[in-house]
Amino acid sequence: MSEAAVCGLIMLVLVVVLLLAGAPVCISIGAASAVAMLMITTPEKALLVSAQKIFAGMNVFSLLAIPFFILAGVLMNNGGIAKKLVDCASLIAGRLPGSLAQTNIVANMLFGAVSGSGCAAAAAIGGIMGPIEEEEGYDKDYYAAVNIASAPTGMMIPPSNTLIVYATVAGTVSISALFMAGYLPGIMWGLGNMVIAGVMAKKMGYKRSEKVGFKRGFHMLIDAIPCLLMIVVVIGGILGGAFTATEGSAIAVAYALVLGMIYKNIKLKDIPKYLLETANMTSIIIIMIGISSIMSYVMAYTGVPVLIANALLGITSNKIIILLIMNIFLLILGTFMDPTPAILIFTPIFLPICQQFGMDAVHFGLMITFNLCIGAITPPVGTVMFTGCRVADIPIEQIIKKLLPFFAVTAVVLLMVTYVEPVTMMIPRLLKLV
Repeated sequence: MSEAAVCGLIMLVLVVVLLLAGAPVCISIGAASAVAMLMITTPEKALLVSAQKIFAGMNVFSLLAIPFFILAGVLMNNGGIAKKLVDCASLIAGRLPGSLAQTNIVANMLFGAVSGSGCAAAAAIGGIMGPIEEEEGYDKDYYAAVNIASAPTGMMIPPSNTLIVYATVAGTVSISALFMAGYLPGIMWGLGNMVIAGVMAKKMGYKRSEKVGFKRGFHMLIDAIPCLLMIVVVIGGILGGAFTATEGSAIAVAYALVLGMIYKNIKLKDIPKYLLETANMTSIIIIMIGISSIMSYVMAYTGVPVLIANALLGITSNKIIILLIMNIFLLILGTFMDPTPAILIFTPIFLPICQQFGMDAVHFGLMITFNLCIGAITPPVGTVMFTGCRVADIPIEQIIKKLLPFFAVTAVVLLMVTYVEPVTMMIPRLLKLV
């Protein structure tokens, strides 16, 4: 093993040690990268190259989509759009077993399709559905588990900030192709949750909701159409070539702002507060991308990805087993690391290995994202799980047992995403995006 490769491995070990010691992710990555840079070059060059890499990592046009989509989500969360989507979801799922829980799942999928955020969906939809379900006698652990398990569908169904981050790290990967590839896995995740929620609801004796009359149902659908049109405008415009994903994110903001003002839930005096909230959320992601660029440089310079690839291939050359090892590793990793830093660190390591087997970068992007989205609902660092528990006002340990069946069905969908290529690649290929 070369001296440079040793430096790269020391960097990865330092990241893990610092994370386990409780250091913030950004500090862990930055400190480990700084140590590695000082080991492979002079202090002056290390400082210069690090500054260049941080700037180059953040100076990417497509990353502008992230603050815009975050702002669109904030505006929708405060603009009354979530309630309209819940009403629409009740028309779709209102006659299924455990109809209120089924409505929660569909509403999370719809809200995710216009906000791209699992945490926003868990907070917005859970905040609306929780009191209704409690009033109808639903067990709090049950409806909180349903809300948490289904909220990450918004991180798969476009637009998705997580997929934008992956596209930035992976290089020449079409964001449009990634967005289209996310539809089937996201929908399958939601449908799997609906099956489990229905089975549990039957066992617990929850009845279906009363049938909604045609007149009331028609008015509910009409009210939801402007919200749903946002999906058509943004995704349709991106696919049709009318604008890029970044420009589409700005259009999403304008659409959400106008809609919120029409519904009289957003006032001009509140906009600075929403902008500040967006800036706080965006800064965490962008600085992490910049710092991770140093780590990516060190890994490329020291040949760590090649070293790990050779180690994996030394164990087995069987594609199925190697992908299974990756999935297990990413699932464990996701339990203590958020999706964004995990994608930034491990995409440069695992993507070249998968490409050796002929796996498309879009397919790999959905596989790693799906794995890490599962991590968002698992302890100890599951951000979506924390959000859902806070909304339901219950401790985390109280909900784990109810989440286990949802984990099982989601794991089955993950295996399909990994091994059945058409699940991710069919739609992008039909649209000639890959």
